[in-house]
Amino acid sequence: MMIPDTIMGISFLAAGTSVPDAMASLIVARQGLGDMAVSNSIGSNVFDILLGLALPWFLKTSVTSTGSKVIINSNGLLYSVTLLLATVFITIVSIHCFKWRLTKPLGYMLCCFYCVFLTICSMVEFNVFGYVNPPICAH
Repeated sequence: MMIPDTIMGISFLAAGTSVPDAMASLIVARQGLGDMAVSNSIGSNVFDILLGLALPWFLKTSVTSTGSKVIINSNGLLYSVTLLLATVFITIVSIHCFKWRLTKPLGYMLCCFYCVFLTICSMVEFNVFGYVNPPICAH
């Protein structure tokens, strides 16, 4: 379908791995533990980034191929990570503006933030704002 692997990672794979976290957050939020739900949603993503990326890269560069470098196929990673950090900041500020209460309007707003994040990241990876991602290999 000629979809870049970075788009697959940002959207489909991320959604698939986040469903269990979302269900856990939903369960604890319904039990009245909204702070635990928010902590889970933010903490799991921070854990995924800091350990999910760092551990394989560390093992590759220090254990299996000492002194090697990990090659990343996207020059748009800097933009995506910056946008992701901005989204986390906006999420925390939004929750603060809603007086630390999880409401339906806040939920809709956060869903809109995710759609904006996904759209901008996809546009970056599809080279809309400039050349950051090499063309997809034919095979």
